[in-house]
Order: sequence, then C-alpha cells, then structure tokens
Amino acid sequence: MTEDQEAELEEQADDVDEEVTEETADEAEGLQEGDFVELEYTAYTTEDEQLVDTTDPEVAEEEGVDDQGQEFKPRTIVLGEGHIFEAVEQAVTGSEPGDSGTVTVPAEDAFGEYDPDDVQTVSAEKIDEDDRYPGANVQIDGQQGYISTIIGGRARVDFNHPLAGEDVEYEYTVADEVDDREQQAAGLFEMYLGMEPDLWIETDEVEEEVPVEPDEDADEDAEPEFETETVEKETLYLEATPQMTMNQQWMMGKQQIGQDIIEKVGVDRVIVQEVIDGMGGMGMGGMMGGMGGMGGGDIEEALEDADVDADEIVEELEGAEE
Repeated sequence: MTEDQEAELEEQADDVDEEVTEETADEAEGLQEGDFVELEYTAYTTEDEQLVDTTDPEVAEEEGVDDQGQEFKPRTIVLGEGHIFEAVEQAVTGSEPGDSGTVTVPAEDAFGEYDPDDVQTVSAEKIDEDDRYPGANVQIDGQQGYISTIIGGRARVDFNHPLAGEDVEYEYTVADEVDDREQQAAGLFEMYLGMEPDLWIETDEVEEEVPVEPDEDADEDAEPEFETETVEKETLYLEATPQMTMNQQWMMGKQQIGQDIIEKVGVDRVIVQEVIDGMGGMGMGGMMGGMGGMGGGDIEEALEDADVDADEIVEELEGAEE
C-alpha cells in the first residue's frame, strides 16, 4: 500500500469518526435519562374518554375530582426512573422545555390486559357488611378488587385493575427542566408522599471517625485504628409535620425514600426534624383536669376550698402502705 493510499484511508476513518461523533451529539440533544423534568399532562382512556390523571386544575374541576384533597399542578419526574409510563418517557426524552405532544399507551403497557380469570365468586361472609354492594373496593385473601355483583350470600369480585384493557392517551407539555436541587427533592417527596414538606440544603461540618492508614511494618492482625476528622457534608434538612409522620408511605419506606433522594439529588445525608409547638402556656397541668399551674401553697388552698382534710389523706395513704 502506498503512502497516498494510507493517507486516504486515514482521512476516511477520521470522517467516519466525525460522523459518529456528530450523530451521538444529535442523539444526546434535549432532555435525557436522569434529568428532572416538570411535566404537565392530562390522560384519558381512548375508548370512553374516562379521566385517568391530570395536572390541570381546570380539567380536575370539570371532571369533578378537584375535591379529593390533591393539588393539581405540574409534576416533577426523573426521566428513566419509571415515574410515568415508558411510552410517555420516550416521547419526552430528547425534547426541550416548551415542547408538547400526544402519545397513546397501549393497554398492555398501561394497566394490563383484562383477564376474565381474575373475576371470582366468593362468599359474602368474606366481605365486611358495610362493603357488600356493587362497586365497593374490597380485599380478599390479600388481593385488591371490587364487587361487580352481589346476590344473596355470593359476590362476584373483579381483581383486574379498574382500567385494565384500556388504551390511554396522554397529552403532555414539558413545562421546564428542574435544576434547583431543593426543588428536585421537593418534587420527589410530592411524588412519593403526595405532599411537599418544608426542606432546605445546607453544608455542615461533621466530626467522623476515619480509619488511620497503617504503617508498612504494622502487624496485619492488629486492630484497625481510627481518628476523628472534621468533614463537610451536604445535608438535606426536612421538617416533619404531623401529616407527614402519619403518612403510610413515609412510615413504611422512609429509609428507601431517603436513600433514593440522596442518590438522585446528590446530597450526603437527610436529616428529618420534628417540630413540637408550644401549648399556649397550659403546661403539663393543663392536661390534668384544669388543676395545673398550682404551686405547693395553691394545692393546700385548693384542698381547703374543697373541704378536704390533708392530714386525713396522709393517714389513709400511710395505712394503705402498711
């Protein structure tokens, strides 16, 4: 091979590399997996246009679901984490803030195909009396379902998802990309718990026990040594309200939720602070039938007002001890 041929081959290889680089850059444009996205959407079943979910307060009001205690506003999700149906994620990936579109999620990828075998006849005795009516949500042998019919002592319970077999159409708008980490954390908490707690991020100096590097001639079986070292840690502080502490999702999965937020938001730790408000000066006595707040002299005066002989009480107590 001549030098000219080698030079031509090298030039062709460089051109190929450049094309691949440009294609990769094109593919990576727009929002990608791991990005936090603020998304507006409304989803209906395609067949009978039943509302599935919405972030629009006007749609919620029109459909009569605005009184369910839920706040309707754009939702923060992380692309690639399964926070929304995969077909919607794929449509949003590569887009830019302000883009919008419509995507249909087939039944098998939404709430599953309808399975007639998941409709079973059970004894009405297995169902609480207050729930013995068509449409009631019930749990039978650990399975969640709803009553389709009930006659006499028998009930037909459908264990399919209520939207099983339905294709779902999503209309969405990418409201914004979320870069602020406190907003990212708040969005994740709202997704997990259905509420946004008060939170903030600070950098703290923390003392930690760290292992000391052993000397080269140190005994391999010797116990490791530690020393105290001051390190900086980014901390997400979280105020735990009574609403949050009683939240079932939080009570059952706080460790997993906290770890997920640490990884996705990029902080070192999460500290949950519980705030106990004052009782307006009532003190502990305010919880004891209104006798609180009395000093020793006040107790004697109260006994006199009640025509109770303190000496007699003492004698009775001493007799009881004997």
